[in-house]
Amino acid sequence: MSVNTASAALAVDDNPRRYEHLSITRLEDPDAIARAAKARRRHPGVRAGKQNFIVAADHPARGALAVGSDPVAMADRRQLLDRLRIALANPDVDGVLASPDIMDDLLLLGALEGKLIFGSMNRGGLAGLVNEFDDRFTGHTAAALEALGADGGKMLTRICLGDPDTVATLEATARAIDSLAERKLIAMVEPFLSVRENGKVRNDLSANAVIKSVAIAEGLGSSSAYTWMKLPVVAEMERVMASTTMPTVLLGGDPEGSQEDVFASWGAALALPGVQGLTVGRTLLYPHDGDVAGAVAAAASLLHRAPRTASTRTAEVSE
Repeated sequence: MSVNTASAALAVDDNPRRYEHLSITRLEDPDAIARAAKARRRHPGVRAGKQNFIVAADHPARGALAVGSDPVAMADRRQLLDRLRIALANPDVDGVLASPDIMDDLLLLGALEGKLIFGSMNRGGLAGLVNEFDDRFTGHTAAALEALGADGGKMLTRICLGDPDTVATLEATARAIDSLAERKLIAMVEPFLSVRENGKVRNDLSANAVIKSVAIAEGLGSSSAYTWMKLPVVAEMERVMASTTMPTVLLGGDPEGSQEDVFASWGAALALPGVQGLTVGRTLLYPHDGDVAGAVAAAASLLHRAPRTASTRTAEVSE
């Protein structure tokens, strides 16, 4: 099914029972999730010269349902699955980053064939929680990701120098990095220097703050062999990328400004050395004009994809 066909089919399907079969399967045959994961065709693997496009869908597990001015934009699971299926139907989308509940739904739907899979590991720092910086690991474990045939796990690593819970988060992150590395799985670390202002957590997106967060995050764990960075696109992105040799994916967040301005900033950052691709969620799944397929296609056009050689094509077929 083409992207446009998938988009049209899903856009008109507003049957409230369209995902009832997922509930029935979970009730009567929960082992179907493990079977789907085992039978799934895997992605041929990441490589230099071919930037990857990963759709993020782990926000609800942290109670972060807002997009723009809508505080519950991501609350309807049926609509979220519709939007994810539209995005994943685009062949330029390499994979998904999701919490266990969403990942399991997508596996049952057969939406992850040939895709990269990254599990969301720490969702305990709930949005607005009194101890939000105590960001405990409540999602995927490294062992669970290995069993799923996943490619890695992602961890949010907010560093608040004025909050004592930060040291526990750093320690837990280091353990998770080691656990993933033992299994040769990628640890996608998303660091921020953060502060609490008027009862809310704010990430410092100045270049100096992002650089400092990278310096701390890339030193976590006993090995950095499988560590990637997941970083925001900020001013002076050249300086940010000069601070690390880790493969880096760019996050989208919930940016302000026009889609054209946002995409222009992504395009400039994607041209920098060390940038391996995009990991974007809300911006593309809930675009201002509602055209998910169009937003995904526009973002995909920004990626740098080296032309495949005959030997590359042969290797992909053999895999």
